[in-house]
Amino acid sequence: MANYDVIRVVLHGREIGRIGLDLDRAMTSFQYHPEIWNDPKAQQIFPDTGIIRPKEGIQLFDQFFGGSFKGLPPQIADSLPDRFGNIIFKTWMNQSDKEEISILEQLAYIADRGIGALEYLPSKELPRTDTIELDEIIDILQQVMDMKQGQTAGQLETQALINIFKIGSSAGGARPKIIISEHKKSGNIIPGDLETSDSYHHYLVKLALNEESSYPREIVEYCYYLTARSVGIEMMDSKLIDDRHFATLRFDRQAGQKVHILTASGMTGWDFQRARHSSYENLFKLCSYLQISHRQMTELFKRMVFNVVFRNTDDHLKNHAFIYDPERDRWSLSPAYDLTMALNPLYNFKKVNRALSINGKRDGITRDDLLTIAEAYTIKNPKAIIEQVMEARSVLQSAMSNQGLENGLMDAILKKLRRI
Repeated sequence: MANYDVIRVVLHGREIGRIGLDLDRAMTSFQYHPEIWNDPKAQQIFPDTGIIRPKEGIQLFDQFFGGSFKGLPPQIADSLPDRFGNIIFKTWMNQSDKEEISILEQLAYIADRGIGALEYLPSKELPRTDTIELDEIIDILQQVMDMKQGQTAGQLETQALINIFKIGSSAGGARPKIIISEHKKSGNIIPGDLETSDSYHHYLVKLALNEESSYPREIVEYCYYLTARSVGIEMMDSKLIDDRHFATLRFDRQAGQKVHILTASGMTGWDFQRARHSSYENLFKLCSYLQISHRQMTELFKRMVFNVVFRNTDDHLKNHAFIYDPERDRWSLSPAYDLTMALNPLYNFKKVNRALSINGKRDGITRDDLLTIAEAYTIKNPKAIIEQVMEARSVLQSAMSNQGLENGLMDAILKKLRRI
């Protein structure tokens, strides 16, 4: 048995339940804390989507092993790092001579440093670091990525890896990311796990490494951000650091407080890497179940149209999230994120279908397909929304030109855009 076969789940200083692990039976368990179970204002912390049920007693789960959820209930698995974070985590373990650990012990290392507001106790302590130098971080990350690709081998300095692990293993996704905090007055940058104070801007930063210099993904994502904002899509304020690293304010840190969030995948148990449940219809059904406002349903429709027109095919179920309001015990749609052309248009010779289907289709989406969803969910003026998004292609072109992207790359991106 692992060191931690039971771990506490804490939200805003309050224990909400406990997670257990039985490796012999390949099973995890969850039990609500009695205070939460008996609190009528806390019934939607984990919405009843058929996984963690609103009831007393121990709930058992054996259906989540061998997939994206690593055996955990999906609401808890949302706290785990994704592909890039796992690379950092495994590299740190290897260099630190750590033995194999259980998934609960990994949660103990995440502790209170993860995305969102869920925390895990007892925690595994890591040395505190108060300063951060982006150039040093980038250099270490490049070494880690090179080792992963088998280009180099050798030892990395343990403290440096701890620093990267603390600020890089919690930020999900496949690309190199870190979380930092920037003091609003002094501009000093510290690791993002140290403060939630309103004295800081809290950023998730996508770092530009040199592995694919022909396609500056972070600059392209910034141009997409400007384009999406131009049509009224809600996104957190973002900027470029040193004209190459994409930094976006975190919606899970607001007014000096941690914010409880869940992705669509984590809330429902729909595996974002599998096609079975990956559709916009399911996403709209989830919003209806959560009683999301009609204004936000219209916002989701606009995001769907944007993703089709601007060829964001990586719009999977972990790239749509929800924010919990503890005062109302209600959920709302989070700001949009990860809106970009994920694949290099200069070298993408293979046909790639979108992650979420629309009207049963993953390719060749038409205006009628979009309007079918609009009709099902009474979206007002859907044709006007489609036209508005279509006209924003000129905004993207101007943004890319202003950022100095090469003409060949701009042309390749613009040719990929859809006319519907």
